[in-house]
Amino acid sequence: MSTPEVAVVGFAQAPCLPSAGTTSGVETLVPVFRRALAEAGLDRRDVDFWCSGSSDYLAGRAFSFVNAVDAIGAYPPICESHVEMDAAWAFYEAYVKILAGEAQTAVVYGFGKASAGVLRRVLALQLDPYVAAPLWPDSVSVAALQARCALDGGIVTERAMAEVAVRSRADAAGNPYAQVFGDFDVDALLAESYVADPLRVHDCAPVSDGAAALVLAGGDRARQHPRRAWISGVAHRVDPPGLGERDLTLVPSATAAGEAAGLRGDLDVIELHAPFTHQELLLRAALGVGEQVRINPSGGALCGNPMFSAGLARIGAAAEEVMSGRARRAAGHATSGPALQQNLVCVLEAS
Repeated sequence: MSTPEVAVVGFAQAPCLPSAGTTSGVETLVPVFRRALAEAGLDRRDVDFWCSGSSDYLAGRAFSFVNAVDAIGAYPPICESHVEMDAAWAFYEAYVKILAGEAQTAVVYGFGKASAGVLRRVLALQLDPYVAAPLWPDSVSVAALQARCALDGGIVTERAMAEVAVRSRADAAGNPYAQVFGDFDVDALLAESYVADPLRVHDCAPVSDGAAALVLAGGDRARQHPRRAWISGVAHRVDPPGLGERDLTLVPSATAAGEAAGLRGDLDVIELHAPFTHQELLLRAALGVGEQVRINPSGGALCGNPMFSAGLARIGAAAEEVMSGRARRAAGHATSGPALQQNLVCVLEAS
């Protein structure tokens, strides 16, 4: 394997909240940028490239990503790009930009204010426009369809799903940026009523406002930083969008992305972007995650799933494990689309 040439050198995020209490991403992003750049030891004028992930539709205004540039500053002029999806894919764009020699440093950020609209209903617009979308199924109902397939196929159990929720909540108790709520007892959770059979409240990630920022550096610039997590591989793959076009209990795009990124069995930590408990179980199988691997020590998306930054935050949380010395090899995962349709895997290693 060739020597990694790009590293994560800084990460910060905003608290995941039911409502951020602001009408724009600027107020949320300013302190996040400040902390991420301070961790990387950089000034904003040292950044060669900025790339964001957000949604104008969800924000309710045209060119909301341009409005967010106010958080960066009007001068000096910047080189900037944007993706209309989770910022994990903006991370991929910035990673390629540095590999191509067009930048030495980059800041990737994502932000979303899901509380501004009915998010779970809005997500129906990403479905097949002829058959599924006109029915307006909310995202929890779509996930429930997937969970029912997995349960009926004997792939997961409701108890295993509840155990994922309990572990995630316990891990998130030490994370000041997570949303921690509800019961920590498996039997108590299983006694609760369904919100969309077979999913209960604990099986579903809360609708959250939030933001995250990741700082990248390449080559010799990265080696100047005492705290860094080298990126040894990144890949993303996509499955057919139609819910009837694929086996919902399998995640071949995650498997393919993991193989392409060089995911192996010697991981210490993996951060999985699983907005529903059964999806963590499906991803663990698809990626071959063994029992020795710590899963979502941050609490994961089940304890805070801000649209457009939750996937990026999984990469950032995995990088923090490496930069802090708690892990030698870690991986971050992001998903987008209905029922784990699109998947990205990033493998990170210590120096």
